[in-house]
Amino acid sequence: MLVDFYHLASSPIERVLPQICEKVLGSGERLLVVVEPPLLQQLDGQLWSYAREAFLPHGRSDGSAPEAQPVLLSSSPDPQNGAANIALADGQWREEALGFARTFYFFDTAHIGEARAAWRALQANEQAECRYWKQDERGKWVQGP
Repeated sequence: MLVDFYHLASSPIERVLPQICEKVLGSGERLLVVVEPPLLQQLDGQLWSYAREAFLPHGRSDGSAPEAQPVLLSSSPDPQNGAANIALADGQWREEALGFARTFYFFDTAHIGEARAAWRALQANEQAECRYWKQDERGKWVQGP
């Protein structure tokens, strides 16, 4: 399993998540986005309006037909949409992410301690390949050591 750690240094999750959604959908796969309820509504709105010329098909786990959604927003790591990819978008690590082929773990400075603990724990897991990404001063993602 591949775990990408994304350190949000210059852009908030609302600006970064649509790019990841587009990449996953572009590869023909599905994505489960897990986030605590207050941020769930905010991200739902952002995915509808992040760009005038783009559309990201998505829905919420508490909405109609969650199993049909290419991108599913949920407060639970249950892949009702059959996703093999999970995005932990609120800075909280969840062990259930280890059951997915690929994990996108987004965290900001407020959650750096939790991210470090998750990184250390995953280093002991032979099945996990971890990569660290951080934004440079222009907002470009650069892979770290």
